[in-house]
Amino acid sequence: MSTLQLAAGLNFAAALLHIGVILGGPSWYRFFGAGEQMAHMAEQKKWLPALLTFGIAGVLTVWGLYCLALDNRFPALPWTDTIMLLVTAVYLIRALYPLLLSPWVAVFRERFMVWSSLICAGFGAVHLLGVWPLLS
Repeated sequence: MSTLQLAAGLNFAAALLHIGVILGGPSWYRFFGAGEQMAHMAEQKKWLPALLTFGIAGVLTVWGLYCLALDNRFPALPWTDTIMLLVTAVYLIRALYPLLLSPWVAVFRERFMVWSSLICAGFGAVHLLGVWPLLS
C-alpha cells in the first residue's frame, strides 16, 4: 500500500465517521465534540447539523479521490498536484493553529480541539509524505 493510498483511506474513514455521526444523532454529535448547539439542533430535527456534517463528509471523500488520482489509482482530476498540496496544508494548519494558540485561547484547550488537532497532524503527516515528490 502506498502512502497516498493510506491517505485516501484516512480521508474515506473520516468521511464515513461523519456519516455515522449524522446517523447516530445528537449523542454522537456530543461524543465527537461537535458542541452542544449542534447536538441541540439535531435533537430538534433541524437540517443544519446534518447538512454541515454531510458537507464535511463530501469534502473528505473528494480529498480521498484526489489522493488516489495522484497515485494513478483513479482517473485524472483537475489540478491534482495543486489540490493535494492545498489539502496537505489544510491538515497541517488545522493541526497546528489550535496547539500554537492554546496558551491564549481557552477553546483551543478543550479536549475535542486537542484530539482533533492531533488527528489532523497525523493525517497531514501522511499526506505530506505522499506529496513529498511534488516538492522536490
